This record gives sequence, structure tokens and C-alpha cells, in this order.
Amino acid sequence: MSKIVIIGAGAMGSAFALPCLDNKHDINIVGTHLEDKFIDSLKKDNNLHPGLNTKIPKEIKIFKFEKIKELLNSEVELIVLGISSKGIEWAADQLSKLYNSKNIPKLLMLTKGLSIYNNHYELLVDKLERLLKEKGISQINISAVGGPCLAAGLANRVHSSVVIANKEIQTARKIADMLNTNYYHTSHSNDLNGVEVSAAIKNIFSMAVGAAKGLCSNNVSNEVREKNYLNTASALIKQSIYEMEIFVEHLKGKKETVKGLAGLGDLYVSSGGGRNARMGSYIGEGLTFSEAKKTKMEKVTVEGADLAIEIEKKINEDFDEKTLPLMLAMINAITKDKKLELNWDLFR
Repeated sequence: MSKIVIIGAGAMGSAFALPCLDNKHDINIVGTHLEDKFIDSLKKDNNLHPGLNTKIPKEIKIFKFEKIKELLNSEVELIVLGISSKGIEWAADQLSKLYNSKNIPKLLMLTKGLSIYNNHYELLVDKLERLLKEKGISQINISAVGGPCLAAGLANRVHSSVVIANKEIQTARKIADMLNTNYYHTSHSNDLNGVEVSAAIKNIFSMAVGAAKGLCSNNVSNEVREKNYLNTASALIKQSIYEMEIFVEHLKGKKETVKGLAGLGDLYVSSGGGRNARMGSYIGEGLTFSEAKKTKMEKVTVEGADLAIEIEKKINEDFDEKTLPLMLAMINAITKDKKLELNWDLFR
């Protein structure tokens, strides 16, 4: 049995506690400084998690932020980060205060992200490592989870398959073995870049596939589109995988990773529903991004759109329309706030 601490009481962090519990680990969830009221409400409601619509088992211990130092000062085998990408600086700050120059336990990232730093692409795992090193922590071992696993499904113990990635294959294998159950099926990989890049950029391609219904034809009725858009969706998925392979290799990942759980698997789940696919459907119908945001998804975070805005300048410097026709069309539609137009002749 190992002691595992999950930082973040959101849907995925809380759901992730289930396979940890079912492996007989000592599992603890500690909320961020923004989640104190949420945790009070959760406990008053008999551990019913509103983001999962299911109860968190009593064996999973849930603490408010004030307990973070006490929890992490004990013998911890694994720290799981279930925070938002915007909270990564906060997390690095908290970890550096607690560990200073001491060896930090193994870290496992549930959150995905890609940004631009000094005119270079920077994955969220790399950003965390950079921030920790800047704060004096040198011995850092970060893993990540990739694959098609929605939080609500995991919380209800439905069959799910994921890949644990670490640059050191032995560490990836060890963590995968720690978490594997009869419903949470874990594999392992040393292609950390490939897994993380696939997980991040699939959000842009999810919007593109989500647009399939509106894009399938200009000459048919809505009824025909509703029944036959899967032809178009399949073509867009195929092109998405082709372009994801190019981009993953550009960021020093392995293109074969794209055809696995972190790429194709995650794209399939994300394209079938969720915020990115919803935004894509509105854009496919002919709305611009700003129109769709204002009238349909005003208060909803769309990760694919946020990423498009973040990398637009850099990706247009690095690639042309002939190389990434679908990705650039989607990104430019978002950032230039224009209707989505695809040049099908450039597709492979």
C-alpha cells in the first residue's frame, strides 16, 4: 500500500481516487485554496460530488487546503495534480515551499496543456519542471496520464483504458501497475512528449470533427445532414490523425503514439461530445467563434479555442496550409473570427 495525495477536488481528481482506492492505497484528496467552500458543501451533502453526480466513497479522505502541508510532509509515494492548467504556477509555488531543496515525491499530471514560452512550444509537464527548478528543486520526476477517460465514467467504474507516460519507462510501468484495476486498464510509455502533445492538440481537432454536420454539404437538407454527416466526420478524423502525427514529431514525440490511446482514442471520445465538439458544431453551422461564444457558450471554457489563440502565431510561422490544412483552418477561423472554410484538395 502506498500513500497517494491528489491535489484538487474537481471532477477528474476525485474520480481518479477510485482506482487508487481499489488498489488498497492510502488515498487522500486535498483541495486548493479556492475549494474550501466546495469541500464543506461536499461533506454536508454526504460526499455527493456535483461534477460527477455520484458519491465519493468514505474511505477516500478529503481535506481542505489548510491540511496540505501536513499531508505532504508525511511519507508520500505519489502526488497527483488534478488542478486546472491555469493553476500550475500556484502548484509549483506550493510544492517548492514544502520541499525546498529536498527530493520531491513522484508527480503525476492529470491536466494537459501546451503554451508558448520564449517563442518555443512548452508542454504543461515541462512548464511545471521549469518552475520547480527555478525555485531550487532539482530532483523532479513527472509522469502524465493520457487517453480517453471521462471523469463521470471513471467515477462509476466503467471500463476505461489509459496510458501512463514518463521519460523513464521503469517509472511509467511502476505507476501503471499501482493504478491498474479490473476496470481501469493502464498501459505505459516512455513517449511523454507524444502523449502530452496528442492530449493537448486533440482539442483543436475535436472542434474540427465536431463541425462535420455543418460541413458535410451545402446542397442537402438538415435532415439529410443529420443522417449522413458521419461520412464527413470520418474523413476529418483521418485528416486529424495525419496532421497530429506531423505536429507530434515536430515536438519530438513518436508519431505511432498518435494512433494509440492518447491520440486517436482521446480524439474519438472528445469528438463525440463535450465543449470542444459543441463549439465546432456551431462553427460548422456557419457561426464565427465570437458569435458562437456570445450566443451559445458565453460562460463555457473551450480548451481547443484557448489553445488555438495561444499557439496561432508560432504555428503559422512553423507550418503552411499545405502541411497542416485542417489544423490551420481551424486555428485561423478561431483567431481571425471568420467562418470556417476547408480546402479539401489539400487533405491527404
